[in-house]
Amino acid sequence: MPALTRKGAATRERILQGAAAQIREHGVVATTLDDVLARTTTSKSQLFHYFPGGREELLLAVARLEADRVLEDQQPQLGDLSSWPAWWRWRDRVIERYRAQGTLCPLNAVMSQLGGVTPGAQAVVTELMRSWQAEIAAGVRHMQQAGEIDRALDADRAAAALLAGVQGGVLIQMSTGSTAHLEAALDIGIAHLGAGDRGPA
Repeated sequence: MPALTRKGAATRERILQGAAAQIREHGVVATTLDDVLARTTTSKSQLFHYFPGGREELLLAVARLEADRVLEDQQPQLGDLSSWPAWWRWRDRVIERYRAQGTLCPLNAVMSQLGGVTPGAQAVVTELMRSWQAEIAAGVRHMQQAGEIDRALDADRAAAALLAGVQGGVLIQMSTGSTAHLEAALDIGIAHLGAGDRGPA
């Protein structure tokens, strides 16, 4: 798509944010393009101008938005894993984020509709996991430089394991409504890094 004017960018963003809000409130299956048009007071021609691929392209854009939100909701804690208390504050932020989200995950719902094996959907998930793992690994390396974590530990693999635990805990929460498994994955994962006793929040 060619570069948008400021007005055009604002219209596209309004459509995107409106679609995301509609999906969060009503679910992706129940959300139609007409719902998005009514919510955002835009015309069908405008929607297809900014999202020529229609519903699928709009859903993919919503997926990217929701993926970005996953990381944004963990800040500033995720970007400052520079002490054990900071790691525990991040842990609490993750639990708070997913507890507030409950059993309905907008990103998962949209990805299910897109089909997880489509190139666009795979790219969204791959980038989210790459960025999330990189942030955690950066925290591990910072603690290694401070002498708090064994330098022999592979920071990337440790971050990957912790992230896998988080994702597994989130999936169980989506099925049960309980954050117990997510809490256990974070508590044991951080303790495995060498945190020892929990520091002050």
